[in-house]
Amino acid sequence: MTRFSRIFFGLLVAVLLVWQLPWGVNYLTVKSEGTPFTLYSEVLGDFAMIRRGGKELEYLDRRGNRYGQRQFDSLLPLFYARQLVADGRFPDSIAGRAVSPREAQAATFVFRSTPQDVNTPVSGIRFLLESMSGRVDLAMPDDAFRLTASGIEFIDMASNTVDTAKSALFTGTMRRKGVRFPVAEISGNPSARKEYDEGYVLLDADRRLFHLKMVQGRPYVRAVGLPEGVRPEHLFITEFHSRRTLALLTDAENRLYAVTMPGYGVRRVGTVEFDPRREAMSIVGTLLNWTVCVEGAAAERYYAVSADDLSQLDTLVFPLSDRHVPGLSFTSATDNYVRPRLR
Repeated sequence: MTRFSRIFFGLLVAVLLVWQLPWGVNYLTVKSEGTPFTLYSEVLGDFAMIRRGGKELEYLDRRGNRYGQRQFDSLLPLFYARQLVADGRFPDSIAGRAVSPREAQAATFVFRSTPQDVNTPVSGIRFLLESMSGRVDLAMPDDAFRLTASGIEFIDMASNTVDTAKSALFTGTMRRKGVRFPVAEISGNPSARKEYDEGYVLLDADRRLFHLKMVQGRPYVRAVGLPEGVRPEHLFITEFHSRRTLALLTDAENRLYAVTMPGYGVRRVGTVEFDPRREAMSIVGTLLNWTVCVEGAAAERYYAVSADDLSQLDTLVFPLSDRHVPGLSFTSATDNYVRPRLR
């Protein structure tokens, strides 16, 4: 027994050293590599950025030219529209296009995806809101739904029983529209705290793309045509204020696409490459352009694309160095699981 205790104690000490020693070295020696806040300027036709220089913020462009804060606001008039309106400095036109403050603010959006969002397990219980109730505010439904190998089941939450009539109605409509079960992937935002509801986008068993929502109590199902050779992998419904974009998706080659409205067009977003399981991505969109930032292990990659046709405008890369001492860890930035892993 004494021998076993010594062996166990030795193993425990070894595990603690492999775990805590690299952590301590990294904590003391590795400094955070903060990259500047970067957006594409429709005035400069280039990237503009904010970085911390000592205790003060520095406002500059890619060439290193420095600006005051008020000057910098004018370099990004669509992003800082509210500030410029408050100052009485919002321009009548931007990049040769007449723009009103209301139009600028309506088209601005921020989207973010992290690996934790994709790699975290889900319960499989979802809610389908009424998309056209006739009321200004959305309301949460009295039932929930789950996807099975043969269809969709709605469960009345008060009685905890399956609503067979509604389940048969939605399953039958989905089958008639071409959905083949089981559903491989689904994305929605089941919250009443938003301006409007677009339900869900989903991939069926053949990884074909569909749009599902409820309109006046009845199912709305629409097949979305995909470009030749595109096999979707991950879906992200958007529901931006402008309603110009229904969803984002990545394919098997990690290329990014947007489903645009009206018409359900599927367009490649510049040359953006993004692996949702391993990389974080943020998009700051304005009336004229999108700035897409992909945070990889080796670099932060910025893409500027046109908001009109999503064509590529420019790129910028900030390399990152990996100076961490390898060792044992129990958590990761790519998921929410707690388990031993060697880094």
